[in-house]
Amino acid sequence: MTDFITRNALRGAVAGLLLVPAWAAQAQQTRQEYLLTTDWKFTKGDVPDAARPDFKDAKWQTVQVPHDWAIYGPFSPQNDLQTVKIEQNNEKEATTKPGRTGGLLFVGTGWYRRRLPVPGFGAGQRAVLLFDGAMSDAHVFVNGKEVGAWPYGYNSFAVDITDAVKPGADNVLAVRLQNLPEASRWYPGAGLYRNVHLIVTSDVHIPVWGTYLTTPTITAEYARVKLRTKVQTPGNAFQPLRLETELRDAQGTVVARTSTQLTATDGQEFEQNLVVPRPRLWSPETPTLYAATSKLYAGDVLKDEYRTSFGIRSFSFEAGRGFVLNGQPRKFRGVCNHHDLGPLGAAVNVAALRRQLTLLKDLGCDAIRTTHNMPAPELVQLCDEMGFMLIVESFDEWKTPKVKNGYSRLFDEWAEKDLVSMVHRDRNHPSVIMWSIGNEVPDQWAPGGNKLARRLQDVVHREDPTRPVSAGMDQFDAVVNNGFAAVLDVPGFNYKPHRYPEAQQKLPQGMILGSETASTVSSRGVYKFPVEKAKDKRYPDNQSSSYDVEASNWSQTPDEEFAAQDDLPYTLGEFVWTGFDYLGEPWPYEGYWPSHSSYFGIIDLAGIPKDRFYLYRSRWNPSQPTLHLLPHWTWPGREGQSTPVFCYTNYPSAELFVNGVSQGRQTKGASDQPQTRYRLMWNDVKYQPGALKVVAYDAQGKAVAEQEVRTAGQPHHLRLVADRPTLAADGQDLAYVTVRVEDAQGNLCPSATHELQFKVQGAGRFRAVANGDPTNLEPFHQPRMHAFGGMLVATVQASDKTGAVQLQVSGKGLKPATLQLETRK
Repeated sequence: MTDFITRNALRGAVAGLLLVPAWAAQAQQTRQEYLLTTDWKFTKGDVPDAARPDFKDAKWQTVQVPHDWAIYGPFSPQNDLQTVKIEQNNEKEATTKPGRTGGLLFVGTGWYRRRLPVPGFGAGQRAVLLFDGAMSDAHVFVNGKEVGAWPYGYNSFAVDITDAVKPGADNVLAVRLQNLPEASRWYPGAGLYRNVHLIVTSDVHIPVWGTYLTTPTITAEYARVKLRTKVQTPGNAFQPLRLETELRDAQGTVVARTSTQLTATDGQEFEQNLVVPRPRLWSPETPTLYAATSKLYAGDVLKDEYRTSFGIRSFSFEAGRGFVLNGQPRKFRGVCNHHDLGPLGAAVNVAALRRQLTLLKDLGCDAIRTTHNMPAPELVQLCDEMGFMLIVESFDEWKTPKVKNGYSRLFDEWAEKDLVSMVHRDRNHPSVIMWSIGNEVPDQWAPGGNKLARRLQDVVHREDPTRPVSAGMDQFDAVVNNGFAAVLDVPGFNYKPHRYPEAQQKLPQGMILGSETASTVSSRGVYKFPVEKAKDKRYPDNQSSSYDVEASNWSQTPDEEFAAQDDLPYTLGEFVWTGFDYLGEPWPYEGYWPSHSSYFGIIDLAGIPKDRFYLYRSRWNPSQPTLHLLPHWTWPGREGQSTPVFCYTNYPSAELFVNGVSQGRQTKGASDQPQTRYRLMWNDVKYQPGALKVVAYDAQGKAVAEQEVRTAGQPHHLRLVADRPTLAADGQDLAYVTVRVEDAQGNLCPSATHELQFKVQGAGRFRAVANGDPTNLEPFHQPRMHAFGGMLVATVQASDKTGAVQLQVSGKGLKPATLQLETRK
């Protein structure tokens, strides 16, 4: 894949364009890439003649791309109101479900327009627009001429606009998008929510996604690198071209080079083979990257330069051994994630993605399944850099619909095109370990479903034979008995740990992937009594208990999946539903307004870890100590009542104290019940105000750590904690500031719901705020919001100027707080 442009790229001289840093001065004359970020005009609604170059758009809203037109609200139960029976949720009859897709108005038509300077464009050049994603049904016009269209909003696509561009003229780009009602099961976003690139090259050039790099042989001494590079020439006529390629390591040192002549028998593709001595292998723990820089010459004239980032790693999926990376068996510690970024909506932002991945790293997560669609290219690149393995997923529907206007409308005409685009874009990334061709598609049990699976898998194999193909399957009996599961390279089962042994016995692959696991539900900081395991439990306040014992009817709590992964050697690991809460699918409160965002996340919609974060961390991150107590210890009116206490820890045992009085010592694995294998629980603790303390012991019985939670007093002040103090002065970078309502001694006030106000001054601006409450209807973009569980998170965006940024937060009856940040070039 061609190297994507980050937000701290150099500013170009052309208004509204962000110029790619030159790999070399000579290359800058042949290939130029611009991010089309600014000076866009937008309007909601279908507008006749909006594609015309002379259309007057001065009264339209000026926006910056990426842009999600729907995230600004307001929330309403009438937005995309669906009446449907969800078979995956074991529903027996259709019900009306307000909030199923987030309660935001993404349905409808929108237009984007902007001037399109094409610097220096003339004879012998090509111009291409690359859309990383456009939601949805994109129709692209240049100077009033439709130059391309792509219906699937999650996919990337390129449009050659050469014939529509007027050299030296003031060109106009217009994009029409339309989202249909009942087209999604979650919040999809709306608009040009991913980046748009303008790429100008010679007419002899390497096309978009024109390289395919593999590493067929890897040893400790060397790695063989095979690089296939497509070229395009006028009329695709043969020309005697030369391709010079250098491989560089992470420090920029050249480690291999070669020069290859294109002969008439090669067609329009070079094949080059290089050797990297003593390769440094890519893994989640050591995400080492290399780069191939290829220069295309016609005689002595440089025509193009193209950079391919890659990593060197070997992996296999082996019956009886499981998943093997660089010679070492391991199991996926993965999460499923939808694409929205909470209060930012679907509009992609590198800083927001990096923050999510940083939290997942601390969790101990090493893999992500991009449910249920192609991810933003920035996410894939960050996973390369930060060390996450990816299952890149394509579809939530095939031919048989789940929703009225879903992908089934497009499947026959577009499925192969969408798969090819997905694979070509991401197949050079070392983070991509597996492709997924679908999630819980109803074709699992439909006649001919296994043939469809074979057809889609064959398309993926044709474009990339180096990676296996999987799918998330939930209809166990159907897929095991009708041949559907047997078709897949790697069978992925959703929520079926109790049936893994049966699948292993009946299927030929010799391995089982937990492709979607543990749909446990919880609301951060909310605890319900009595504490008891339950399915689809609902309460009058539309919240779920953070004791992590409540799950969906089709699922289990985390402990059952833990046991299956530990006890069954043929399991490959798991992908938990989900890493983060997301907009839409508010189960178990679908249909119970005002619930409109999910309860499944390990981390809430604001990016604050729930208690469950520490349960997974205690298992997935053994190199760091985890010792976490729940619930909070501020329960006026519960004095003397049984208030169970849980401890999530990677120490084997711990002792609990209430006001200095021991409540006994618990040890993991004291029984064969899954919960006692992975949690320490004191179920009969009588609540008394004061101090709740846990002391952890190592395997030798030595006290090695402790944690204390104290009863909070009256709310007194605000405390601000930023995820980082310094931002890039690029107009896009973000700081996430956690705001805590505390008592005079600094204890979190867990029931505080004060309305807080935000003011940003200096070289930044207020961007958004979220509190993690799935029922909260306050708009994200207004500088005020009520706390939830005594906390919320404010987002500050850097300007393009250097200097100090000051965030002030205040609330009635609370001592205000101020935080200083800084922006730098």
